[in-house]
Amino acid sequence: MRIIHYFRQMLTATGITKKYGNLQVLRGVDIHIEKGEIVSIVGSSGAGKSTLLHILGTLDQPDAGNIRLNNILFNSLNRNALAAFRNTHIGFIFQFHHLLPEFTALENVCIPGWIAGKPRKAVEAAALTWLDTLGLKNRAHHKPGELSGGEQQRVAVARALINQPDIVMADEPTGNLDSTNAHDLHQLFVELRNRFQQTFLIVTHNEALASMSDRVLHMKDGKMI
Repeated sequence: MRIIHYFRQMLTATGITKKYGNLQVLRGVDIHIEKGEIVSIVGSSGAGKSTLLHILGTLDQPDAGNIRLNNILFNSLNRNALAAFRNTHIGFIFQFHHLLPEFTALENVCIPGWIAGKPRKAVEAAALTWLDTLGLKNRAHHKPGELSGGEQQRVAVARALINQPDIVMADEPTGNLDSTNAHDLHQLFVELRNRFQQTFLIVTHNEALASMSDRVLHMKDGKMI
């Protein structure tokens, strides 16, 4: 059962550090994000943007620092609890959509809901609603190989939203799209925020996408500048 908190939802991270071998990737990063914000992180390659995103999304662990989402401290959760928390509270969109080729668009969208143990038919109904919202209802029973690049990325967006996450984290979401589909995806994020108060944290090199955000954070050499 999802815990309901009666206060403004927020992601807060303080003092995040990460080192791989002798390479210090993150050097004490602080960040906070409020509900309904679209926040972009920009910076040159190697600045630590994707590493930070993966740590904030619990896909990797920091060497030091604290992260809270809805006042739940990630450090307090064991591995299984963290995986369950991630599945239901955080949605992910990557540069490459990572759709399973043997499954239809509908089935791909359903996967996080099924993993969460929700009733199969309820998950399928929610997935169809999201596909319809994203203009893909008539493509629900097509497999990824039968979809365009833009359609595949929209399926990935629907998959990220299926569990009604508190925040969606996107790592270079337009990096594999042409300019038209990239613009459409930018506009979609804004529409989802305006319509559903969906919160987004985006790592991007795309200046047009960053400019549509409420805030743009700049990283250099593992630190916010």
